[in-house]
Amino acid sequence: MRTLGMIGGTSWHSTIEYYKLINEGVEQSIGTQGNPPLIIHSINIELMREQDKQKINTKYLDVSKKLQKAGAEAIIICANTPHMAYPYVKPKIDIPILHIAEATGIKAKKYGLKSLGLIGNKPTMTGTFIPDILEEKFAIETVIPDEKHLDQAHYYVSKELTQGIFSQEAKEFFLKQMNLLRDKGAEGIILGCTELPILFKETDYDVPLLSTTELHANMAIDFILS
Repeated sequence: MRTLGMIGGTSWHSTIEYYKLINEGVEQSIGTQGNPPLIIHSINIELMREQDKQKINTKYLDVSKKLQKAGAEAIIICANTPHMAYPYVKPKIDIPILHIAEATGIKAKKYGLKSLGLIGNKPTMTGTFIPDILEEKFAIETVIPDEKHLDQAHYYVSKELTQGIFSQEAKEFFLKQMNLLRDKGAEGIILGCTELPILFKETDYDVPLLSTTELHANMAIDFILS
C-alpha cells in the first residue's frame, strides 16, 4: 500500500469521517488486515475562519512539505475550503495532491450531469477552486445559491456543522437551498462542506447528492491501493 498524508482539523469531525471511510474502504478491498499507512497533520480551524489567504497558503505549504518529508506519497486535504491553497502549494512540492473537485467531477461525469448546484460555506460557494476544475476538466457548470442566502449558509457551516451541531433548522435551510438550485437547473447537488454529508445521512432526494467527503475518500483509497 502507498502512504497517504492527510491534512485535517478543519474541522476534526470531517477528519474523523475521512479516516473512517479510508480505513473501511481499504478493509473492504483487502480484508481486515487493512489499516493503510496514513500520516495525519491536524490544523487549527481558526486559520480558515480568519480567511487570510496568504497565511493559509503558507501554512498548507509548510504542512505539505512536512508530510512529504515524513514519507507521504500523496496528500489529501480533508475539507473543501482549504483547497483554495492548491494552486499555490501544488507546484512547490514533489508529490500529488488529490483534489476534491476532481473526485466530484469524475462521479458527476459517470451520472452524465452537466450542471451541479453547490452548497457549503461562503468561501467555498463563491470561490473558484471547485467550479474552475469542474468546468475545465469535465465541462460541468456550477450553480450557487442567491447572494441573500450565502451568509446564512456560512453561519450554519461555521457556527454549527464544524462544531459538531447538526440541527433540524440547518437541515431544513439547506434542503430549501437544494430545491432552489434544482429549480435553477442543477441536475445534482454538491454537498460542498465535509460535514454536510453527516447532516444529510440517509436522506432521499430527487437528484443525485454528491458527497465530496465520500468521493474524495474513495479517490484516496484508489491511490493507496494502486
